Amino acid sequence: MTTTDTTTRVLSSYLQGAWWAPESGVPVRDAATGELVAYVGADGVDLAGAIDYARSVGQAALGELTFHQRALVLKAVAGHLNSITDELYALSDRTGATRRDSVIDIDGGIGVLFTYGSKGRRELPNSTVYVDGAPENLARDGSFGGQHIYSRVPGVAFQVNAFNFPVWGMLEKFAPAFLAGVPSIVKPATPTAFVTEACVRAIIDSGLLPEGSLQLITGSVRGFLDQLDVRDKVSFTGSASTALALSGHPHVLEIGVDLNCETDSLNAAILGQDAEPDTAEFTAFVASVVTEMTAKAGQKCTAIRRVIVPRDRMDAVTAAIGARLEQRVVLGDPRADGVTMGPLASLEQLAEVQKNVAALLAGGGEIAWGSLDRPEVLHADGTVAPAPDGAFMSPVLLRFDDSDAAAVHDIEAFGPVASLIGYDSVADAVRLANRGGGSLVATIASIDQDAVATLFGGIAPFHGRVLVLDGSVARTSTGHGSPVPHLVHGGPGRAGGGEELGGIRSVLHYMQRTAVQGSPAVLTALTEQWRAGAPSVADAEHPFRKPLSRLRIGDAVASEAREITLEDIGHFAEFTGDTFYAHTDEEAAAANPFFPGRVAHGYLLLSFAAGLFVDPAPGPVLANYGLEHLRFITPVSPGDSVRVTLTAKQITPRETDEYGEVRWDAVLTNQNDEIVASYDVLTLVAKE
Repeated sequence: MTTTDTTTRVLSSYLQGAWWAPESGVPVRDAATGELVAYVGADGVDLAGAIDYARSVGQAALGELTFHQRALVLKAVAGHLNSITDELYALSDRTGATRRDSVIDIDGGIGVLFTYGSKGRRELPNSTVYVDGAPENLARDGSFGGQHIYSRVPGVAFQVNAFNFPVWGMLEKFAPAFLAGVPSIVKPATPTAFVTEACVRAIIDSGLLPEGSLQLITGSVRGFLDQLDVRDKVSFTGSASTALALSGHPHVLEIGVDLNCETDSLNAAILGQDAEPDTAEFTAFVASVVTEMTAKAGQKCTAIRRVIVPRDRMDAVTAAIGARLEQRVVLGDPRADGVTMGPLASLEQLAEVQKNVAALLAGGGEIAWGSLDRPEVLHADGTVAPAPDGAFMSPVLLRFDDSDAAAVHDIEAFGPVASLIGYDSVADAVRLANRGGGSLVATIASIDQDAVATLFGGIAPFHGRVLVLDGSVARTSTGHGSPVPHLVHGGPGRAGGGEELGGIRSVLHYMQRTAVQGSPAVLTALTEQWRAGAPSVADAEHPFRKPLSRLRIGDAVASEAREITLEDIGHFAEFTGDTFYAHTDEEAAAANPFFPGRVAHGYLLLSFAAGLFVDPAPGPVLANYGLEHLRFITPVSPGDSVRVTLTAKQITPRETDEYGEVRWDAVLTNQNDEIVASYDVLTLVAKE
């Protein structure tokens, strides 16, 4: 390949801490005008050096940061990108994206960074390991146990992205990998790589990232899997055929490179039998279909491809979708005022979509709305005319009278195209939706809860996400085609079988879960969480007098005993209004299989326990903000006594505040050393 226009730059890659550009590349053109934008290539790239740099420099730099510190970096990067969105919008215009499309991509990607910046500090410890679940006791006397621990993988997160979301596609993979402490190498798709490059350049120029945590390769890097091994993670978004080729690579099959794929998806929207044309559900359904046909010109992996409706409503749905398309769609250059749908990303993509539409027509479909003729479009100068060098296509609604036509369930036209089919029963709707072979998302539009339950139960095993749409959420729903960072994005079968996003789940994807076995002391040391049976220290100084700078895991206080009297129980019942018979009626309580007779209220015992361990004077403990894992185990009768042992279980300083969180292990026992109650006490404690 050769560069023929020396006035147009060749996109650079960011590798091993420096920008590098090849001598030549393939041309990338403006999707609306055909104007040359840049050349993209990677001939001569030092891929092996970039991977080694990530594994060494990137790993070392990220390893010095805790989850909370990484989360704060993500938040800062998001803030920086927010300040340059206009620059990114201007570049996104050249991909054919309208401003609304660009918001989905650019602002959506920034939103992912903000979300992980928040979730990382709220849901992860301020350390470098993550403890999964409760400890397992493996010895009767508590001397030996097990625990699952996540630690970051020592390799690189290599991402291969599709052309349709050059910013979001990168950031939704980068954010969880970075939070996990794993450096990323980004490989964007060629047609829109210039937007990704600008975004990465802005991030690097901000100086916010640790060295080696993000690298970029613009251009083809065939054979990249040859350089990866069991340490590494690959996240791929693209065609099923490419994913199949990657999944058969020896380094995936034999060495253990972890490959996560998101591929073709014939997503469905199902109109419930209760959703007549005059209902809110019908209106919301039609709006959703039109949005998914036209947003990003239908170039979304989550777009609705199959519109599944009651057979007797096919004409009504066709008319409603057509009317909304007629009303809402203004096709043209995204830089022209009033345009609501831009071109496809490239002329090559246009040819591919038209080829697939032709195959759908040959497979039994007919055009119910729209045309394959070259459309007239609104140009940036305000004129309306064809655009011979632009990748424009009218939205097309196809209709299949044979709902079982193979083509509608096999062929995806990755553009502004949807196919309408009819169903005869709820079971038939489930069957048709599942014929997609596994999808990223489906929508059910119905207010009939029984029907929704049946539809969901039937299609859930074949879908990564299901949106239930009714009139009550029509305005607040995030939409059929919008993945959110809180929920898993991915799907089984044809959709690739992988998962991305999903809150902290996606962070853990870049970590290895290991079961560790050992003594309570060993488990305490490895998890940074105190375990019963590990050493504890109950010295003369009450632990509530210690700020975080002096408090240590295992610091404890053991209280004196307090007798529980019948008068205590009666007073608490009268004072609180909790006159449940187990606390007020001896005969009825004795008849209950759980109680020996009249017993103390559990919450009375918790109140007495607080009185036994709280140090009353002002000090480092600023507030009690809750209890977790509370269990009442042994009833307490009048005349019994209780004591409490409180041990510092976990200490989590907050990076941006002058205090942190301390989790205390609280165990309430009776005069026979039987456990009465156990729980965690959560407090906020000053650092100094």
